[in-house]
Order: sequence, then C-alpha cells, then structure tokens
Amino acid sequence: MYLKECLTLVNSGFEVSYVVPGVENSINNGVNVIGVRKGKGNRLHRMTQTVLEVFNKAKEVDADIYHFHDPELLPVGLALKKRGKIVIYDIHEDLPRAILSKPWISSFIRKPIANIIEFFENYCARKLDYLMTATPYITKRFNQINKNTVNINNFPLLEELITDPGSLFNSHGQVCYIGGLVPIRGMYQLIKAADLIEGKMIFAGPVHPKEMELTLSNHRNIEYVGVLKRPEVRELLHLSVAGIVTFLPEPNNVNAQPNKMFEYMSAGIPVICSDFPLWRSIIEKYKCGICVNPESPEAIADAINYLLNNHDVAQKMGMNGRLAIESEFNWEEESKKMIEVYKSFGK
Repeated sequence: MYLKECLTLVNSGFEVSYVVPGVENSINNGVNVIGVRKGKGNRLHRMTQTVLEVFNKAKEVDADIYHFHDPELLPVGLALKKRGKIVIYDIHEDLPRAILSKPWISSFIRKPIANIIEFFENYCARKLDYLMTATPYITKRFNQINKNTVNINNFPLLEELITDPGSLFNSHGQVCYIGGLVPIRGMYQLIKAADLIEGKMIFAGPVHPKEMELTLSNHRNIEYVGVLKRPEVRELLHLSVAGIVTFLPEPNNVNAQPNKMFEYMSAGIPVICSDFPLWRSIIEKYKCGICVNPESPEAIADAINYLLNNHDVAQKMGMNGRLAIESEFNWEEESKKMIEVYKSFGK
C-alpha cells in the first residue's frame, strides 16, 4: 500500500497519513507514517486490540477520506462513515472463499463462518462510499452490491524489478519462488518436484508451518534464503531462469491474480504457473510462460527442466512478459483509476 497507493496519492497532491501497526512515527517521501501498538497474543486478541488502536488513531488524524484494506477494519470503516467521513474499502481477496481454505479454522465450521463473513462484508460494502477491487472476479461480485466499484489491479511498478533492460536474462541455473511458503500455495508439491530437476530452486518468504523450513534447508536442490527486502527480490529474479507460482486449486486461488506472476513478468523472466483458466489466458495470450498441473510434481519439474535447458526459449518468454507489463499490466496505468476516484470526491 505504501509503495503504490500512498506514494501515488502524495505525488498527485494529496496529504497522506498511513496508520501502521508496529512501526515508529516518521515522514517518508511525504507520507506521514503513524505507528500504533501491535496486538499481542492469539489471533483474536490481535484483531480486536489492534483494530481498536487503529480506530482511535484514525479519529485523531481526522482525515476527509479513509482508505483501508484489511477486512477486520470493516467495523472501523462503518464507524468513520457514521462520523460523516468518506470511506473506501480496498478489496484484495475474495474473503469468504479464502476462509474455506484456512487451516487454522476447523473444516466443520469453515462454511458457516464463510457465510457469516460474506453477509457482514456485503452489508458493510453497501454502506461505504467506494469499493476498489484488485481482480475482475472480485469486481463482478461487488458490482452487484455497490455501484461505486472499480477494478484497480495490483500490478507491478514499471521500474522496480527490472535490473538491466538491455540484458533481461542472466541465469545461474536456478528457478525461484517468492512469497508465503504455505501448503495451500503448493509448497509440498514443489519440494517433491525439486527431486526431479537439473538445477536449483530458490525459495524466499515466510514459512508456515515452521517445520517446513527444516525440509527446505536439508534438500540438495533447494536453497531457502528467508524473507528478502525488495532490492534483494530484484536481484534474485535477475539471477533466475523462471519464477514459480503453482498455487493449489482452492476456491480463492483459482480466480486470483497473484502479484508474483506479474512481478516475474516485470523482471523479464518466464512464469511457471498453475493451469487455471484465468492464468492460462494471460500466459497463452502473451506467450510468457508455461502452465502446469500444480498438484503434479512431475509436471512442475518437466517445465522447470525445459526452461533450464532451453535458454533461448526462456529468454523469449521473459521478454514477452516484460513487454506485456510495459503495455498493460503496470501500476502506473492502474493508478490513474484510483486518482480519478479520489478527485471525484472534490476534496
């Protein structure tokens, strides 16, 4: 939110305050960063305590427009709306479908909880001033609830991840996965695929469950490099033949537009991704990668080995992906829609 939305708004002449749990107060690139205490203890305690802290700080800021992402802040959004504020809900996932795949919720109660959350989210969405939705699928759902809904895709910044436009390919015989390392994103299938490849898999991101880290660390074809800063992500992408995003076919995954797929394209490397209809339509249209069955380690390994052994094909795919980012899938174009929404309020 900071790199894209906050900085875009500042550069467009808006005064921006960014309320964030667990950071110190500061002013960064014109953004007034305001820290609040981060809730400690279990998930429920953090959700309630931190939400209250954010609400109190939001009242203190006394802004004209409030813009939030996290669904647990929906009650805060309603409370601010009742105070006469303009409130924007920025929706990055189909929450009810996501609930159906949460491992920390008992499978017996996921469906009832998802139904309750969908009812409450829809109720709040009707009352808020504007909804910004990160994928066409989510947009279609909320268009039926609030006519003030706009699809603003979370595409990459044009220049953040590309390192050398004259040489988009500098492989060290490796592929990479960057993001949360959790079972629902196909980690165990990737670990099995690593047994079958002729190079190395580099994993970067937070691990859950933690026991998986031991498996990653002890595998002959895997290198786990932890959580990387953005410049380090850029370097890893530049040294990789391809980027992997083989999420499993869970309800919230099938219709998602994962940031990592577009970040791989932005860096000029091909994508190895799940063979979901939406993802396949992008990959096939722009000829920028290979779609595979995410539940098949053999299919994943075959795609990796093909690109490791055919650098000319991989380089062409990578360049195609980069051209697609430059022409269509970039934040610079998407941000224009956000600015139009803000200007429509006449503030």
